[in-house]
Amino acid sequence: MADTTDNKTGGAEAYAPPRHIAIILDGNGRWAKRRGLPRTAGHAVGSETFRKIATYCKNIGVEYLTVYAFSTENWKRPEDEVRTIMRLLSKYLHEAIDTMERDHIKMKVLGNVAGLPEELQALVRKTDEISARYEGFQANICLNYGGRDELVRAAMRYAADVKDGRAPEEIGEAEFGNYLYSAGIPDPELLIRPGGEVRISNFLLWQCAYSEFYFTDVLWPDFTPEELDKAIAEYHRRDRRYGGVK
Repeated sequence: MADTTDNKTGGAEAYAPPRHIAIILDGNGRWAKRRGLPRTAGHAVGSETFRKIATYCKNIGVEYLTVYAFSTENWKRPEDEVRTIMRLLSKYLHEAIDTMERDHIKMKVLGNVAGLPEELQALVRKTDEISARYEGFQANICLNYGGRDELVRAAMRYAADVKDGRAPEEIGEAEFGNYLYSAGIPDPELLIRPGGEVRISNFLLWQCAYSEFYFTDVLWPDFTPEELDKAIAEYHRRDRRYGGVK
């Protein structure tokens, strides 16, 4: 993959962005703790950071942004924290519905939507309805999502098709992808994890087989467009061979 310029200092003006960027939204609780605030305050600031980064991605030409907002394991967190996260998600989706028509933004929720509160399920259905009318930038929010759970559900759907008469040998990698929550969405070229942890925590296990990983100690509420530029610059320094030789 060729750089768009010889400038290695980074910045959206120097590098064309990947088509699809995925981000694990990590560090909200620690951000709040360092400031003597409740963890819920970190989630509130983190939700505003997502809004800013999503807008920036759209402006620099990213086609898809997928964020890990709430995992299947996050239900284990304290009840007040889970309630706050659900309230913030509801607030964000309400605001998104108000702006999606104006800005022609598509939004898709990936995960087990049936496991979410009914109010959120209704908001998800509304965003799906609006998104169907537009083309262009798409934000994907992973809610009640787990990579292993996604693969199990995809395998169950595949098994049901085989039971109904489809031959197992008809299913290759491309076809299996159609059973995933992300069906029709290209795999992310770049996966970013703020917060200092160096793992992907059950996120997009199938889709990230050939993604470039970028880890940073910056906590998510402090993640800025400039930090995203750094990640994109690093992405362009990688030699992507997909198992081959250049």
